[in-house]
Amino acid sequence: MAQAKSGDRVIVHYSGSLEDGTIFSSTYEEDEPFEFTLGEENVLASFQNAVIGMNEGETKTISVPPEDGYGEHKTEFVLKMEKDQAPPELELDVGKKLQVRLNDGTTRVVNVVAITEDSVILDANDPLAGKTLKFEIELVQIIGK
Repeated sequence: MAQAKSGDRVIVHYSGSLEDGTIFSSTYEEDEPFEFTLGEENVLASFQNAVIGMNEGETKTISVPPEDGYGEHKTEFVLKMEKDQAPPELELDVGKKLQVRLNDGTTRVVNVVAITEDSVILDANDPLAGKTLKFEIELVQIIGK
């Protein structure tokens, strides 16, 4: 039986959860498997490394620490913005995602984490930063190169 190797196009089902069991992504819930090429940099390296060597139909559970996932939560990515800097028509709510332009001209999606009387606290960290991730992976098919 062929094992998945670097360069192979594969189809997997997975369920990604946090340490407390909260599911953050699942192809089972979406009823749509995930297809990608092993060795390309669009998937977490630890996820790809887990799939390498698997056989079709095999399942595996891995734990991914923050440094191998989305990185540590960085306090320098938490920003304070004065409310009067926001467009007046913009409704600000905790949990809302906004696209903002940074001082260097790049744009980034930020999450509104707190609102005070005169300011808004924004977090530009990935929502999974600083978290240990658990993936249950099922190799559905090896398509080949």
